[in-house]
Amino acid sequence: MKIKPMDDRLLVQVDEEEMKTTSGIIIPDSAKEKPRMGTVVAVGTDEDLQEKIKQGNKVLFAKYGGEDISFDGQEYKIIQRSDILAVIEN
Repeated sequence: MKIKPMDDRLLVQVDEEEMKTTSGIIIPDSAKEKPRMGTVVAVGTDEDLQEKIKQGNKVLFAKYGGEDISFDGQEYKIIQRSDILAVIEN
């Protein structure tokens, strides 16, 4: 079973990293800022969007953008095109 976003939406796996203070204290999830970067897992059916963003691209998205979903034990976001701020290139 796969998730295929529709229209101008992207399925993004959020990049999360454990946050620690300089003294080694681990910051709990409830105190962290929401992650704003992720890897594109699937691109919706919008042809213009498919030309600009490809599966595997890293994207920066709006802080409170998208819908959180859980699928097969993984956490994802479904994000609309308007919430994508930038594609990150190496």
